[in-house]
Amino acid sequence: MNKTHLNNGLRVVTEKIPTCRSVAIGIWVKTGSRNETQLNNGISHFIEHMLFKGTERHSAKDIAEVFDGIGGNVNAFTSKEYTCYYAKVLDEHLGIAVDILSDMFFNSVFNEEELEKEKNVIFEEIAMYEDTPDDLVHDLVAKAAYGSHPLGYTILGTQAHLSGMKPNDLRAYMKECYTIENTVIAVAGNIDDSVFELLEKHFGHFNVSGTQQNQEEPAFMSERVFQAKTTEQNHICLSLPGLSLREENLYPMVLLNNAIGGGMSSRLFQEIREKRGLAYSVYSYHSSHIDNGVFTIYTGTAPKQTEEVLKVTIEMLNDIAEKGMTDAELRKGKEQLKGSLILSLESTNSRMNRIGKNELMTGRHYTLDEMINRIESVEMEHIHALTRKLFSKPFAIAMVGSRDEALQSIRGDELLGK
Repeated sequence: MNKTHLNNGLRVVTEKIPTCRSVAIGIWVKTGSRNETQLNNGISHFIEHMLFKGTERHSAKDIAEVFDGIGGNVNAFTSKEYTCYYAKVLDEHLGIAVDILSDMFFNSVFNEEELEKEKNVIFEEIAMYEDTPDDLVHDLVAKAAYGSHPLGYTILGTQAHLSGMKPNDLRAYMKECYTIENTVIAVAGNIDDSVFELLEKHFGHFNVSGTQQNQEEPAFMSERVFQAKTTEQNHICLSLPGLSLREENLYPMVLLNNAIGGGMSSRLFQEIREKRGLAYSVYSYHSSHIDNGVFTIYTGTAPKQTEEVLKVTIEMLNDIAEKGMTDAELRKGKEQLKGSLILSLESTNSRMNRIGKNELMTGRHYTLDEMINRIESVEMEHIHALTRKLFSKPFAIAMVGSRDEALQSIRGDELLGK
């Protein structure tokens, strides 16, 4: 991995992979729903959509046809803390991809007619999300964990917030947040040093600077949220405080997650699905933000089984908090983690994502050997220290379903008898 700066100070991280014939490039911007207010919630995601709706040189159709014509793909995504515009193309077409992406980034016109049409597209996206309770519940548990803090906002926003937005609102937000300091270009694949001349040509004129925004670190709120919906299942998320991206070593958290609900051999999957047949889908995951994190368990089950599922989940969490992981779980988890890490390096997209996000969010980069050494260095004492943090506060919980009796039957402080 190589890190450099263009003449204007824009950070560029690259990784040469001469054994492949593709290149992945991403423009990473450190802004997402966390940077928004209640009044403009959804604007980061709205801008992401609008950058594909045409520039002074290329219409939306032109952008699609160019990438289809070279057998590549172009897309984008918005998270709570960053936005990424990316493309993957054959190495011989990298110049075309950089030209189009830079044109979108600097010269999107935000035509008012296209803006109104895209609002309707996002309204349909919101409606689709609302109709998918196993997705919706994850947004609700963010509200339960973070309350009114911006990390509790949805990425999509709401129809009420988006309806009144005008082109100048989007331009003003970009001027504030799409700055040199907040932006990283990441490139991975079959490249040589000419990539820096290419990037200097297309991004060297970038001159929007700004100051780093001060963000308030959220408190973990331990609330409960219920949304009534006619469904065959109750969809439940239970969240506990996790680790931030600033942690030097996140691998104990990854290993603990694997043991609890990270795969088919995990405790939750084996106990709730395989042994008791109470759910089709049950899993856990960990989300890290720049100054905090959250560990979440999800399951979907019939209303009559909800109370039992919650009881079993809490018993399992208490057990792992009191006794920790087994030696077998720790060994297996390390092998799983090393395998997934090494396999991910076979993709130019995953390599671009890794170096781009690392540079944007932490500025830290580790070699494969360093990462494997960190995985191997995890001991049981690290797991025990982590469980003490996880259970330091009552859990947050959210449910989407037909009735909430089971939700009311449990206490957020039941873990460890608190």
